[in-house]
Amino acid sequence: MARDRVSFRVGPSVDMPLLVSAVVIVTLGLVNLYSATSVYVDSLQRARLADVYVSQIYWVVVGGLLAIVAAAVDYRHFERLTTFLYPAGLLMLGLVFILGSDIRGSSRWIDLGRFAFQPSEFMKIVIILMIARFVHNDTRTEPRTLVHLLPALTIAGLPVIAVMAQPDLGTSVIYVLITASILSMNKLERKSLLTIFAVIAVLVPVSWNYILRDYQKARVTSFLNPEADRTGTGWHALQSQTAIGNGQLFGEGFTQGTQNQFGFLPDQFSDFPFSVFAEDWGFVGAVALISLYAFLTIWSIHVASEAKDRFGAAVAIGVGSMIFWHAVLNIGMAVGVVPVVGITLPLFSYGGSSTVTCLIGIGLLMNVSMRR
Repeated sequence: MARDRVSFRVGPSVDMPLLVSAVVIVTLGLVNLYSATSVYVDSLQRARLADVYVSQIYWVVVGGLLAIVAAAVDYRHFERLTTFLYPAGLLMLGLVFILGSDIRGSSRWIDLGRFAFQPSEFMKIVIILMIARFVHNDTRTEPRTLVHLLPALTIAGLPVIAVMAQPDLGTSVIYVLITASILSMNKLERKSLLTIFAVIAVLVPVSWNYILRDYQKARVTSFLNPEADRTGTGWHALQSQTAIGNGQLFGEGFTQGTQNQFGFLPDQFSDFPFSVFAEDWGFVGAVALISLYAFLTIWSIHVASEAKDRFGAAVAIGVGSMIFWHAVLNIGMAVGVVPVVGITLPLFSYGGSSTVTCLIGIGLLMNVSMRR
């Protein structure tokens, strides 16, 4: 019994489709990052870009080790730890306003000297565990009302408010989408569903007029008409679409993408790695990468359907939704169908906090699959 809780069992218990698909995405991400950092610059800048690539390898190793731990310990132990993890996560979000380093007008990272981490990324895992615990403990058979869902909405609402204050619109949206995806496992009264839509209809203009910052509004307006400010707010989207178009069917070749190599593509490490990949490998490569994310999403639903309890099923849905919504929004940013909101491509974009968080999520998904 004790061994089942703490040992990482091998053989048939390991979910090989999940493991292989995650490893392939991570490997492609490292290959793509090498291309993104192999630009035509001076020797000093090239050395800095090489540091970016090496740092990502370190984070993949750290995330892989934490994923093994997340898969090895019986996931029901994490349910018990949520009473500690949730307040600790809120505390870290609060410390961002005290210890956080300001980057591009936003305080999201806590600087610890040689490295910095982003608490809002790790909070995604905490929210998944907390909402999964709520779903597991909610044993009602009748459709839920908003009153029934109020505890879950409060659990997700506090981090949303904290992250919006940083400000970080993209991560706030991810919190909301993860929560909604997990709560969709429960039936909701039609009246309550209509109420939610009515509240959203009211919140949209209120948020636009009183909550969103000017630069966030500019991202939305530039999304609607990027040609209006080609060298300003529309630059990111237009250069990304140009890079994807350059790839055509089979791509320009590894490290040969002109938009990336000559420095026209901004944030090619974090926000627009898909554009680099599509320019290098073309439509065929882009479809292959999207197919991997589609498989991970579908497989997480499969794992949820075979989970031994509702908590495991909810965790699987939560991790799958985190990967799905990140991929949809990031690729949507790259192709110009959603505004640029700073969402990373899971297991693919450069970034220590994002990479480690996604790999921990994969470990939890493996955990549920191993113990179904």
